[in-house]
Amino acid sequence: MSEYGATVAWHLAPDASFDYETFDRSHEWTFAGGEVVSASASPEFFGSGNRVNPDEAVIAATASCHMLTFLSIAAKQRLKVLSYVDRPRGVVEKNEEGRLAITRIELRPRVVFETDPDAAALKKLHDAAHRNCFVANSLRAEVTVEPDA
Repeated sequence: MSEYGATVAWHLAPDASFDYETFDRSHEWTFAGGEVVSASASPEFFGSGNRVNPDEAVIAATASCHMLTFLSIAAKQRLKVLSYVDRPRGVVEKNEEGRLAITRIELRPRVVFETDPDAAALKKLHDAAHRNCFVANSLRAEVTVEPDA
């Protein structure tokens, strides 16, 4: 078993108002290694567009987990990966209960190998990575992988 955590901190500035439309959503995520991420709500929810929002973080975490799992599987199979770039896309919309949720995450990785595997082998690698990615396994949203060839 592994356990992870972070500190998520927000403070109301002195003399600032605390009204729904105007309160500052800016906050920080601090991780065990000391990394601090500036975060906010998305602009659609009165947040800042120049900070990471939780929706983006879930999408990035899903893509990162898939990538790291994919790279591990490729390394175990002695398939040398030279680069891996993904531009994931997530959709926030009302779910079947009528509540806002990330309902779909589309991963679109472009992988460059020293020696390219055939299409069937590449699909098998992505399928195995998806099946073993614990972030994707933790989500209710549909996660699809469409390699960018």
